[in-house]
Amino acid sequence: MKRVEEMGLWERLYFPEIIRGLMVTGYRFWRNLTIHTLHLFGLAKDQEAAITVQYPDERIPYPETFRGCHRLTLKQDGLVQCTACFLCATACPAECIYIDAGYEIDTLRCIYCGFCVEACPCDAIRMDTGVHPANRGFTRQDFVETKEVLMERSRELEQKGKEGLYEEHVRRYQHV
Repeated sequence: MKRVEEMGLWERLYFPEIIRGLMVTGYRFWRNLTIHTLHLFGLAKDQEAAITVQYPDERIPYPETFRGCHRLTLKQDGLVQCTACFLCATACPAECIYIDAGYEIDTLRCIYCGFCVEACPCDAIRMDTGVHPANRGFTRQDFVETKEVLMERSRELEQKGKEGLYEEHVRRYQHV
């Protein structure tokens, strides 16, 4: 982004920039509409156009590297693997992880960067659930995930698998 001092008069007027943005949007709209129409008639098969996925009824699978909801991994005896070394909280740029006689993640502050996962020396925190973060309530406290919630997410992943968790997650958004 250019500083105001570096902008010329033409750029400072904003109107030309609005027109330029509308031209880009219009170009993409008409290009995609034309290509999709040609595809209906069996033409222009070598050209790709943008597609819209009708979520949640349709689905594009998440890649293996997708950073979904957090979870705490468990030991064989069911206890959490976290040793409270504070490395995840230190690595978090949004400062949304709190370890104070427990474990909390404020998902409203979280930017889902994955630094906490990479910083953890004992592989105690992961973001591999395959579930996209969702609206879990209407107050700020509803979005604070405690140690118990994160441990339960690990148990559910073990029982249901990624597909089972995803189907359960999407069911509440589907139009039946």
